[in-house]
Amino acid sequence: MDDHFIVRDASPADAPALCQLIRELAEFERLAEHARPDPAKLARHLGEMSGPRCEALLAEDPAGGSVGFALYFPTYSTFLTGWGVYLEDLFVRPSFRGRGIGQALLSAVAQRAVSRGGDRLDLSVLDWNTRAIEFYRKYGAVPMDDWTTMRFTGSALVNLAQNKASASRQSAPGE
Repeated sequence: MDDHFIVRDASPADAPALCQLIRELAEFERLAEHARPDPAKLARHLGEMSGPRCEALLAEDPAGGSVGFALYFPTYSTFLTGWGVYLEDLFVRPSFRGRGIGQALLSAVAQRAVSRGGDRLDLSVLDWNTRAIEFYRKYGAVPMDDWTTMRFTGSALVNLAQNKASASRQSAPGE
């Protein structure tokens, strides 16, 4: 990594800076209309007593300005009966890319996973983000092409929580 940058654990006090970086990430990913980062909520989720809890790393320049981040949380594998880490997001501001900051953030997340006895590090990458896909492959990540990411949000999540079928649900064969 460039000697002019540091990577450190983020604290709840870093939530405003992280939220700014999250907004920049959302813009880069063409998802800005979906991003609603809340510094107060993020600060609570970063707190050591929060449950569930997320963790983050900040990359900073010598003046203390944030130039990148990685946000992650623990996962569990039933097949391995062991812990892992899910890297939710890794982002480096465009003007700071190519300096080893992304690799330093990724390596630091991996160090945390290994030091906690983790068996794996999982993440998702947008299909069109070939630069990120190549970046992760460079360090040994393999795509999980045989899996489809599924997501429940909004009313579908609420309906599921209330054990109600979604209005758009299609009958399964044989029903």
